[in-house]
Amino acid sequence: MGRMRFSAWGIAGALALPLLFGSAIVKAETLAEALASAYSGEPTLRAERARQRATDEQTPQALSGWRPTVSAAGDIGVTDTHASPNIGSNGTDYPSDISITLTQPVFRGFKTVKGVKRAEANVEAGRQNLLAVEQQTLFDTVQAYMNVIRDRRILALRQRNVTVLREQLRASTERFNVGEVTRTDVAQSRARLSLSESTVAEAKSNLAASIATYNKVVGHAPGSLKYPKLPKLPKSLNSATALAEKINPNILSAAFVAEAARHNVGVVKGDLLPSVNLQASASNTIPDLDHDSRNTERLSLIGSVSIPLYEAGSVYSAVREAKQTESQRRIEIIGAARTVRESVVTSWNALAAARETITSAKAQVSASALALDGVKQEYLVGSRTTLDVLNAEAELLDAQVTLAQAERDQIVFAYQVLGSVGQLTARQLSLGVDYYDPIENYDNVRSKWFGTGVNTVD
Repeated sequence: MGRMRFSAWGIAGALALPLLFGSAIVKAETLAEALASAYSGEPTLRAERARQRATDEQTPQALSGWRPTVSAAGDIGVTDTHASPNIGSNGTDYPSDISITLTQPVFRGFKTVKGVKRAEANVEAGRQNLLAVEQQTLFDTVQAYMNVIRDRRILALRQRNVTVLREQLRASTERFNVGEVTRTDVAQSRARLSLSESTVAEAKSNLAASIATYNKVVGHAPGSLKYPKLPKLPKSLNSATALAEKINPNILSAAFVAEAARHNVGVVKGDLLPSVNLQASASNTIPDLDHDSRNTERLSLIGSVSIPLYEAGSVYSAVREAKQTESQRRIEIIGAARTVRESVVTSWNALAAARETITSAKAQVSASALALDGVKQEYLVGSRTTLDVLNAEAELLDAQVTLAQAERDQIVFAYQVLGSVGQLTARQLSLGVDYYDPIENYDNVRSKWFGTGVNTVD
């Protein structure tokens, strides 16, 4: 019998060796690596970059107000003439005409000046929105990463609890068979085991959902994950709030949107002011290619001034509308600042609560473990019941689960503080990736006069 046991343990050890060495070889994925994967490939963030590249085109479109427009036109036809004798010539003509016209805006009521400033403000607002999406993507990654760690840990705790309760049921059954305990003790053990098995099923479901979310955000299934360190945070709540008011992308985006609305008032007002254009044209008319006739060439340079006198009140209404919209955007800056401040305060205090919960949960785990050991010893001498042991085991498990949740919360809320401030970006975290620079595309397209080619692949 002893030899058989030795062989069984030897086989189990041999089977375990590849697993042990395999786990040593496979490198655990760090949080920084997961963040880098999400930053490089998350579809929502990539789509937002494409949206920003489209927004960049507002500036060259506005700058086109300074540039000339050139058009060419041509026509050709057939004229069949039948005149009375001695009055005119008869025959068929083939007249043709070609012309080129250049129109250069000289003054558009400051619409171009204000339009360019409006476009530049919209581009800046778009960049801040891109940063906000980047922060949200990275925060979602932190949540997904820590949720997998937490749910794996909770599943392991609950599976271990099932093993303990099965042993407890076996022991209760044996003691019942020799008359040391009652059928009630066995029933209590069986009931707790069934409850624990159901919580294992729930824990597996939660872990599967967390893995699916991780795969969605990061782009691949989680392997072995390494518990991360806390990021560097502002020294105090006041400093965090003050910094957020300066660099939070939601506040800055609202400010740039308000600036764009202010310039838009000037764009709309431009319809009430005169406009000046300069037009140069050249044309060549050929009355008949088959007869001996002279071409008619024309060159012209015309300056035109258009002065609006009354536009049925529509432009005045549009100006009033633009002013009200500007007022709305200014008020929205205040709302954005208050929302950001609320987020900073909430996440800061949630982090503090998580830290306190960790301290108390660790103490609870230690005390519950000692209490469980004592209850088991007293149970063996008959001074404690089976229910006492089961309750002590449940208390220890609850404390361990609380600790796992609190340790997850500490990391998540720490990164939420960074996001609320505006520091949860790839550059601020020093991720090992090629940083996306929205200014590069803007510089490439700002002064483009020709071409429709774009790089649509990020």
